Amino acid sequence: MTDTTLNPVRDEAFFGHPAGLSTLFFTEMWERMSYYGMRALLVLFMTLSIQEGGLGITVASATAIYGLYTGAVYFMGLPGGWIADRLIGGQQAVWYGGIIIMCGHILLAIPSDSTFFIGLIFVVMGTGLLKPNIGALVGQLYSREDNRRDAGYALYYMGINIGSIIGYIVCGWLQVNMGYHWAFGAAAIGMGAGLIQFRLTLHKLEGEGAEPTQPLSSPGRKNSQLAVMGFLAVLGLLTLLILIGAVTINPVTLAQYTAITITAVFLAYYAGMFAFAELSSNEKKSLGALFLVCVASTFFWAGFEQAGSSLNLFGRDYTDRLIGSFEIPPAWFQSANSIFIVILSPFFAALWINLGKRLVNPNYGFKCALGLIIMATGFIVMFFAAQVAASGLSAAPYWLIATYFLHTVGELCLSPVALSAVSKLSPRRFAGQMMGVFTLTYSIGNVVAGLVAGNFDPENIQQMPNLYLYIAFFTIAAGIVIGLFAVKTRHWESLIKEES
Repeated sequence: MTDTTLNPVRDEAFFGHPAGLSTLFFTEMWERMSYYGMRALLVLFMTLSIQEGGLGITVASATAIYGLYTGAVYFMGLPGGWIADRLIGGQQAVWYGGIIIMCGHILLAIPSDSTFFIGLIFVVMGTGLLKPNIGALVGQLYSREDNRRDAGYALYYMGINIGSIIGYIVCGWLQVNMGYHWAFGAAAIGMGAGLIQFRLTLHKLEGEGAEPTQPLSSPGRKNSQLAVMGFLAVLGLLTLLILIGAVTINPVTLAQYTAITITAVFLAYYAGMFAFAELSSNEKKSLGALFLVCVASTFFWAGFEQAGSSLNLFGRDYTDRLIGSFEIPPAWFQSANSIFIVILSPFFAALWINLGKRLVNPNYGFKCALGLIIMATGFIVMFFAAQVAASGLSAAPYWLIATYFLHTVGELCLSPVALSAVSKLSPRRFAGQMMGVFTLTYSIGNVVAGLVAGNFDPENIQQMPNLYLYIAFFTIAAGIVIGLFAVKTRHWESLIKEES
């Protein structure tokens, strides 16, 4: 006899999944449309001359700001998740986060230097509130026994990539044909569409995330609210001082110190886990294996995130973008990653399953090392493309497309595997904390990516081929070293399963 209470009709309303998944799918799709559509234009806008309507910032400063921005987005997910869990709940975090994001894009759409940087701060704060919590809400739609969870997340991630494709295409076209601020405005409209959709279909979540999962006591709540208000007041004052020129900040120097600080926080937390968390011997070895994955993730994103900076500039300045009389918008090249993910994801999901059936199951560290090396080969492709540009010719578009293909293959080898490693190798009582710590690798990688991209001097194109080659060789070497260590950690990865 089948227990129909486990699968009521409402639970299969969206392609066999809970109806609430449609609410989160489309909200995230529109949020990613706004985020990636705007992000693809940041470095291009900042490096554009003032006479042409840009900010006229140097490449080094612009890419450092880009790295700080993207790194801060991931870093702010830590307090954003805490605020939802302890103060306001996931639903309100998504709603207010989306409103803050939309306000940020509206500020970006205003043709003013001051509102541009304030807008970036708004987008960072809003994304830190929305992004981790909408992902958590997806998991809350399923019971622990529901075997549709992984497929639900796969469908959810499909929404992310569809949204990013829309963002690249729409904002990229508007940038070329209407101007940057029209494109930023389109990002605001996209986020607005997501908010309207979220509010109209909120009932489909049936109360999931309506309240904090671990609410604070009344005194703790008041103290936390005061702390949040104090942080916002300090941030607002600092921003004002910078805008009026009372405080001067060098973006490159700030990015360097930020990368060092986040790395120190990551290492200190990891060391603290080993020293004070009363871990068993097996748990320590399991965390050692996870540390290897974290190192691979940091190196990977430092290379992969060249997409929005150095590769973006190469697409604008050194790539032949004419097809007949049509000029390909520079941002469109970045959509190749999302398109390849949509096409290749089912193949990679089937690949790991079939290898497992044949008892060929590479460990997490090896898979991540492989992904890192494959991503690095994309920069070998760029070495040859840069040689074409250094000779005075415009490189063909297929060089960038080939690079993004290799980066996507590397991403599919590493990114989902790394997330799985965090969930399976972390001691169960610290699983949530370790996922938060793991996101620091995204922050470090993004900030470092901005610093690396700053070495590309548009006035000295002759050095560009060697710079891409250095990135390739350094990353490949890191991948090989991680792969060798993975031979040792293969046994460690199985220890925590035995202990569980």
